[in-house]
Amino acid sequence: MFQFKKFPLLTDGELKLEIDDYLSGHRAMDRVPAYKFKIIRCRDLTWVGDIDVRIGNTRHLILYGGHIGYSVHESYQGHSYAAKACNIIKDVALAHGMTELWITCNPENTASRKTCEKLGAVFVNIVDVPAGTELFNRGDYRKCRYLWALTDAPRPG
Repeated sequence: MFQFKKFPLLTDGELKLEIDDYLSGHRAMDRVPAYKFKIIRCRDLTWVGDIDVRIGNTRHLILYGGHIGYSVHESYQGHSYAAKACNIIKDVALAHGMTELWITCNPENTASRKTCEKLGAVFVNIVDVPAGTELFNRGDYRKCRYLWALTDAPRPG
């Protein structure tokens, strides 16, 4: 059975991640347990966005949903906060034995695509989201897929 871990301090000095929620069961995408964090700017403790990481692998996550979801509030965009938060949150994934993460975004989301490139994630392809899924129903019809290797460890298989 999955056990959430406690992380005392997740920061790079500029940003810190504060736990907002632990998602599991029907509250989690594809029922994969997830940590949801607020992204906080350290110098003035301003909440600048949110990030979550899903711990586990399902076909839906790998193809469409991705392991990481992030958003930066509009007035704080343009400072690479999403990429910086991803670099912080990777420690959570590593603590659960994950060595690579899939990140997906809509093809027209240039900012998210740039975030993936800043991380060194590799663009794999663009896929059509199946009709009837939660993503499709909210208007996400296609997804760019990026693979982000978290370590230099050889990939299994």
